[in-house]
Order: sequence, then structure tokens, then C-alpha cells
Amino acid sequence: MKITKVLGLSFLLFAFIGTSFPEAVHAKDAAAVLDVFGHEVQAGARYLIVAPSTDNTTTLAVTINGQVLCNSDVILSTLNESLPITFSPVIQSTDSVIREGTHLNVNFAGPIATCFMAGVTPMWKIRFSTTTKGFIVTTGGVDRLNRYVITKSEGDNSFYQLSFCPISEPFCECSCVPVGVNSDKNLVPGAGPLLVMFEPDE
Repeated sequence: MKITKVLGLSFLLFAFIGTSFPEAVHAKDAAAVLDVFGHEVQAGARYLIVAPSTDNTTTLAVTINGQVLCNSDVILSTLNESLPITFSPVIQSTDSVIREGTHLNVNFAGPIATCFMAGVTPMWKIRFSTTTKGFIVTTGGVDRLNRYVITKSEGDNSFYQLSFCPISEPFCECSCVPVGVNSDKNLVPGAGPLLVMFEPDE
């Protein structure tokens, strides 16, 4: 009887705390990622990933290094060559809002995103390049194995940065690695972070 009473009181106390102080039970959602107009970035919606040039005179954007999406490398080029992308959370949310620090899959979107090679997808992944002698971002990823996160730039709060979060070979499951750009304009993990913004593709 005493045990039953104690359990009953414990349940009532927890219910009171949850009602009076909901933040004690429900963790606060991470901040929403915002586009260039200050609107929340939505899962499945199409965006251009844009970045300022090193001399801040032009706007650059993410695209591929060829005309065919299959097994193409992801690069930074001029805005008129940009290709839209979509973000999809690895764990689906209830409100479709992309939030800072959430594990994401990144996919190219639109007509060019169709690839007719078996097993090749428009999803971003990491591969070793014999040309650059290092790892680069390319297409052909597998769902849940090629995860990225978006976080606010530490140096300028108006920008974001993308990071690759290893979970499969050739990496171990360890800390996320900022994505930057090498001298050949390839997006690469481990370089100085590329500062980006997200522009709706309308």
C-alpha cells in the first residue's frame, strides 16, 4: 500500500511539473535555419546555396562540374550556373522546418536531378579523389549514411556553414567536419568553412 501511494504521489508531482514548467520536460527546439528573406527553411523545398566571392564582389553558388548529374563533383561556381537543392532530415520532424544542428541529407533537385544509372542518386556524399588527392563532395549518396548539418557561422551570424558528419567508410563515426572549398572549387570536408546562405528557388 505504501509503495502504491508513493508511486501515485510521484506521478502527480511529475504531471504538475510538466504542466507548470513544460520546458523541464520538453527540450526546446533548436533555432530554425532562415533563408535570405528571413523565412524558415523547409524540408523538401528547393533552395540555391549561395556564397560571397573571396573579394565580396560577386555571388557564387553550388552546382556540379559537368552537364550530367550522375557521379558529378559538387563545386562552387557563378550564380547563373547554380542548381537547386533540397534538405531532408534524417529523422523526420513534425513541422518540416530545417533546424540548426539537425542531421540532414542534401539532394540536388529539379529536372537535372534525374539520374538513370542504377544505384546512383542526386544525394551528396564524400568520395576520395585521385585528382585532388583528398576527399571531395560528390553525388550518389545513400540515405542516412551521408549526413550533413547546418550551423550558424561563428564569425558572422548572417551566414551559415555546412558540415559533413561521418558515419560510414572511409570515415569513422566522429565529430562533424566543416565543408569548405579547395583551389579547384570543389566542396571538400575539412577545409576552412564555406560561409553560405539559402535562397529560395522560385
